[in-house]
Amino acid sequence: MDRARQLSAESVAQGDPMGWFEQLYEEGQAGAAIVPWVRGVPNDTLVEWAAGNAPGTGKQALVVGCGTGEDAEFLATLGYEVTGFDIAPTAIASAQARNPRSAVHYQVADLTALPADWKGAFNLVVEIFTLQPLYGEVRARALAAVHEPVAPRGTLLVISFATSEEDPVRDPQMMPWPLTRAEVELAGGPLQARSIEYFMGHDPDLPRWRAEFTCD
Repeated sequence: MDRARQLSAESVAQGDPMGWFEQLYEEGQAGAAIVPWVRGVPNDTLVEWAAGNAPGTGKQALVVGCGTGEDAEFLATLGYEVTGFDIAPTAIASAQARNPRSAVHYQVADLTALPADWKGAFNLVVEIFTLQPLYGEVRARALAAVHEPVAPRGTLLVISFATSEEDPVRDPQMMPWPLTRAEVELAGGPLQARSIEYFMGHDPDLPRWRAEFTCD
């Protein structure tokens, strides 16, 4: 995490708060750094959520900030037709290399400037840990954009580290910055909140949000 925090702080100071993702993935591919959220398995909270929901057969799913593809590949096993995107080209190349026979559509894209034809196009949109490493204005823009690809009667699932503080002081050196309740609600935009859970997960020092929104 130390190298990721260093790169993040440098990017924030340079006015390019998302420029560090590609550099971290490049260093990770070269063995010079660890990408801390690449675990080789799908997110445990996503897996738990999926166990209580119907299969995705015939449905379109979008994974925001898909990284090396673990969550996207998991959703594909449930029958979803999955698109996974990331702002870092090296992340997308790595996802494709790790899953050479994958049915997932991997694409380089920016959450704050998504393709126009993605608007309202996906039955399920999954955002896991991609909002919390964003700082400042770009964080607000990303929070306001993440609901836009959700189709009518579709679902937005947001999973993140959580803070119970209403207005936390965020040290630019200490990425990630957990989401507040208000930020989770902002991510849902005009969608209806089906559930917003604050829970401890497997690590009592890292509370999480799991929020589910629906588009009527």
